[in-house]
Order: sequence, then C-alpha cells, then structure tokens
Amino acid sequence: MVNALVPIIMSSRSDQQHAQQIMVALAGYDIASEQRIASAFKSPGHLLTMLTRYEQDPRPKVYITVCSLNNALSGMVDGATAWPVIACPPRAEAYGGVDIFSSLRLPVGLAPAVVLDPAGAALLAAKILGAHDSDLRTLVREHQRAQVERLVAEDAEIRGEMK
Repeated sequence: MVNALVPIIMSSRSDQQHAQQIMVALAGYDIASEQRIASAFKSPGHLLTMLTRYEQDPRPKVYITVCSLNNALSGMVDGATAWPVIACPPRAEAYGGVDIFSSLRLPVGLAPAVVLDPAGAALLAAKILGAHDSDLRTLVREHQRAQVERLVAEDAEIRGEMK
C-alpha cells in the first residue's frame, strides 16, 4: 500500500455515493482513503478540528472535497492546509447538472483543482502523490496502458479486425 492518505470530505451524507466512487478508484492505485462529513457553513469548527488532526498525520495527503450547490467546503479546506485539494462536486439536479461556478470562482489565494469525474479525481490524486513515489507512478502508467490497450482492441473490433 502506498504510504499516503486521501481524506474525502463530503458536505453531507447525500454525497456519499459520489465519494464511494472516488474511494473505489483510489483503491485501484492502492491509496488509502477515508470518508468524512463536514460543512463549511454548518460545522466550520468541526471541519477545522478535523483538518488539524489530518495535518498532524505525517503521511503525504491530497484532500478531495465532495460538495454540491455552494462549494465553500473546497475553499475552506484549501485555505486551511498546504496539501493539494481536489474539488469533485457531484451532479446537482437543482442546477441541471453540476454547480461548477461555485467550485471555479473562489477567492484569490485559494487553488483547489476541479475534476468532475470521480475516477478522474482519484487519478489526479494518484499523479500528485506519485510525484515522489515511483511505485505509484508505475501503477498510474499501468492503468494508462490498460486504457490504451482497451481502446485499441475496441477500435479493431469495430473495424472487424481480430487482434
């Protein structure tokens, strides 16, 4: 197992299915993750206490926030830590999709990445953590090679060729 941790912080339990998809994808890279619930608006003290505990953990980290509607959660997490933050907002039917603007329009000095696909958020976390972990970079490359092989096989199949 990679010596890293990805805390996945949701704004409410309704975000859990989206967060679970991220956890499954992270497991494919052998990265430990934990699901947590906190709200920047409703429980800021709880969130800051949680982040303080994570900051005391010596393992490398990437935080992934899962928050629909108004994404103050990603901004608050990013402002309270020096580790990378990835915002991965779930689909919000109230806005006909994802309220992406609340994730993109954060105040100056905050810089969470925004990735809409759960597997993509896990991949970005793996790439960030792999910057100093050659074993993790190897896992990322293996996943990438498998995708290429699948696409080449699908291309051959639709053209009626056998590989």
